[in-house]
Amino acid sequence: MTAETDTQTTAVYKVTGMTCGHCEGAVTAELTALPGVTSVKAVATTGEVTVVSAAPLAEADVRAAVDEAGYELAGRV
Repeated sequence: MTAETDTQTTAVYKVTGMTCGHCEGAVTAELTALPGVTSVKAVATTGEVTVVSAAPLAEADVRAAVDEAGYELAGRV
């Protein structure tokens, strides 16, 4: 899912391997560090991560950030 407004883009990704709040925090920290990201909400129970950014993000950048956190990006929801 991707929603675009005049100033922000929202994308939802599926991340595998998250099981707890610590996992959510690790993924959130790495994705928040990407340029243009304004908010991240990771939910371990569903494996969904919602990212709001100033412009669409390159999937390779999102994948690298999720990998750095120790999890795997399964793709967009």
